[in-house]
Amino acid sequence: MIRLNDITSQLLSYHPKANVGLVEKAYVYSAKAHQGQIRLSGEPYLSHPLEVAYILTQMKMDVVCIVAGILHDTLEDTDADFGEITRLFGQETANIVNGVTKISKMRFESHKERQAENVRKMILAMSSDIRVILVKLADRLHNMRTLGFQPNEKQRLIAEETLEIYAPLAGRMGIFWMKSSLEDLCLYYLEIEIYEKIKAEIAQRKEEREEFIENVKKLVFNKLSEFNIEATIKGRVKHFYSIYKKMVDQNLAVRQVYDIVAFRVIVKNIKECYGALGHVHSMWKPVPGRFKDYISVPKANMYQSLHTTVIGPLGQRMEVQIRTWEMDRVAEEGIAAHWKYKEGAIARKTDEAQFSWLRQLLEWQKSLKDPTEFLDSVRMDLFPDEVYVFTPKGEVKAFPKGATTVDFAYSIHSEVGGKCMGARANGKMVPLRYELRNGDIIEIVTSSKQHPSTDWLKFVKTPRAKTKIRHWINVQERDGSIALGREILEKILEKANLNVPSIMKSDQIAAIAKELSFHSVEDLLAQIGLGRVSSRHVAGRLKPKLGIKGDRPSGIVGKMVDRITRRKTDHGIKVKGISEMLIRFANCCHPVPGEKVIGFMTRGRGITIHHEGCRHIVNADSERLVEVSWDPSADDTSLAKLRVTSVERKGVLADVSTVLTQKDANIIHAEIKTTVDQKGIALFTIEVTDYKQLQEIMGAIKKVRNVLVVERL
Repeated sequence: MIRLNDITSQLLSYHPKANVGLVEKAYVYSAKAHQGQIRLSGEPYLSHPLEVAYILTQMKMDVVCIVAGILHDTLEDTDADFGEITRLFGQETANIVNGVTKISKMRFESHKERQAENVRKMILAMSSDIRVILVKLADRLHNMRTLGFQPNEKQRLIAEETLEIYAPLAGRMGIFWMKSSLEDLCLYYLEIEIYEKIKAEIAQRKEEREEFIENVKKLVFNKLSEFNIEATIKGRVKHFYSIYKKMVDQNLAVRQVYDIVAFRVIVKNIKECYGALGHVHSMWKPVPGRFKDYISVPKANMYQSLHTTVIGPLGQRMEVQIRTWEMDRVAEEGIAAHWKYKEGAIARKTDEAQFSWLRQLLEWQKSLKDPTEFLDSVRMDLFPDEVYVFTPKGEVKAFPKGATTVDFAYSIHSEVGGKCMGARANGKMVPLRYELRNGDIIEIVTSSKQHPSTDWLKFVKTPRAKTKIRHWINVQERDGSIALGREILEKILEKANLNVPSIMKSDQIAAIAKELSFHSVEDLLAQIGLGRVSSRHVAGRLKPKLGIKGDRPSGIVGKMVDRITRRKTDHGIKVKGISEMLIRFANCCHPVPGEKVIGFMTRGRGITIHHEGCRHIVNADSERLVEVSWDPSADDTSLAKLRVTSVERKGVLADVSTVLTQKDANIIHAEIKTTVDQKGIALFTIEVTDYKQLQEIMGAIKKVRNVLVVERL
C-alpha cells in the first residue's frame, strides 16, 4: 500500500519547492472523510486515493493536481461539500474534484464506435481544467489494477468502458504507457484465454528473445558509433494488446505474430534521427510502406518519431523507432511532459480535441516568467462549438453550441419535435428555449395539441430542426392559401351564375392549371389565395372552355384588348409554378437567352432574372429563388456588355465593329479610351438574340489582330 511519505518523496524529487504541507493537509482530510469505508479488497478506502495521487506524481503533476487526486472521491462518497473543499484547499482544487465527480456519475449505456467518440468528447468538453482528465485516468488505472475483486459481470462492463473510453483518452493525451497498461488490463478481463496464450508464448521464448534484443542493440550501437552518432538503444516486447490486435487484424495465431519486438533509438538532435534512419536501412532491408515520419508531421497529441519496419538479422520483421531525448520524454509522459513545476502554472483548457496548442507550450513557457500570466495565456475551450448531452437511455448526442431542447426533440424524430411542449433537463422542467449544456440528461415532454411555431425558428440551431419547422409552416400556409383561393374563385364563379361544384371538379379547371404551368388545381388555388394569380383571369379562361362567350368591347377598345391578350407577358421567360408575375432582368449580370438563369422573388417588384453564377444570387435567401427557363420568340433581343482590351493601333476599333456587323449584332453604345501603357480599352453595349450568338461574337473578336482580352461585363 502506498503511504503519504511515498507521495511527498516522489513530488519533491522533481519539485523541490513544492508545498508539501498542503498535501499532508489533504491526506488528513481524506482520512477523516473516508474513515470506516472499506474497499472490496478489504483494504481501507484511503488506499485508493493515495494510489491515485502516487500515479499522478509518476506523471510529475503539480501540487494542486496531487491534492485533487487525494480528495477526488470525497464529494461523491463522503459528507464533504464543495464549499468546504474550496475554503480549505482553494478554488482550483475544488473545481478539479468536482469535475472528476461529474464524470464518475455518468453512465454510458451505448458504446458503439461513434458513441464512444462522442463520450470521449463530452468528457473533454466538461473538463474546464485538463487536470480533471488526468486525475480521472489515474483513478481508472488503479481501479483496473484492482478489478479482480469485482463480480465477473461488472469486470466485463468496466473493462469494456475502459477500452472504449479511457484508454483512447490516454492516447489522445499522448500518455502511451498508461494507454498500454489500460489496454493490457482490459484484455485480461475481456479475453483471458488469449491473454494467457500470449503471456505463455512470450515467457516460453523469453531467453531467446532477450538474447536477440541484446544482439540487435549491440549491432545498431556499433554501426552508429562508426559515424560518431551517440545513441541509446532500447529493446522491448510489444504490449499484449498490440499483439492481440495484430492477431485479430491479420487473422494470425500467437506463434504467427513475428514482429512483437520493437526497438527505440534515442539520439541528440533531429539531424541525427535521419542519419540513424539511413544507417538502420543500410543494415537491414526496410519493409515497403511501413515508414512513417512523425517528426516532419507530428501526431495531433505532439508525438514525434521516425517509425520503420525492417527485415531483421534472423529474417523476421522488427519495428525501429528513432527520436530525440525530448521527443522520447513527450512520447512517454504525453501532455504531462510540458508542465511548469510552479504553483498555479498549469494549462487549464485547450482549444480543440487534438490539443494542437501544445506544440506552442514550451515556447510560451520560455517567454513568460509569471506563472499566472502563463496560466491565462493557455486558457482555451476544448470544443467551443459543440455540446454533448444524454438521452434518457444513455445515448450521447452532439449539438452545436446554443442548441435547445427543440433541437434535441427533432433529433429524435420529427413527430417528437413537432409535438414538443417542454423538456426535463436532469429531472427538472425547462422551457423550449433552454440551451443544452454538456452532460445534461434530456427528456422531451410532448402533447398532441402542440404544433411548431414560427417563433421556434428564432432559437433553434440545427438544420434538421429548422427544415422540419419551415416545412410544417409552409404546409399550413399552403393549406390556408388553397382554402382562401378556393373561396375567392368560387365567389367569382357564383357571380357569373356558373355551377360551382361541378366546375371545381371538372377537367376544364385542371386544364387551365396546366396551361398556367401548375402541377395541380391545388397549386393554382394556392397562387390565387396568395394573390399571385387573378381569379377573374381564371374565370375568363374557363368561360370559353364551357362554351360561354365573353362580352367583347367593340371598336378601338376591342382592338386594344385583342392586342393586349396577344402580347407576350413573360418576356421570353417561363416561371415554374407561377404565372402572371412581373418579370424584369437584372442589371448586374444582363442574362441572355440560352444562359443558365434563375429567378429571385423581390418584394413588390415581381421576379428578377439573374445568371445562375451572378454574385448577387450566390448568397441569396434560397426560399426566394424560383426555377425559370427561357422561352424566347424569334424577335426577342437582349443586351450584353463587352470590354475589349487591345494593343493600341489604328484600325482596331474598325476591325471590331466589322466583326459585330458581320455577326448581326446591333451596337447600342460604344466607349473608347487609351491607358498610360498604350493599351486600348473599348466598351460595347450590343443587342444579341441568344447566348450562342454572344459566344460566337466574342470568339470572332478574339481573332482580331492585336486584341488581347475580350470580357463580358
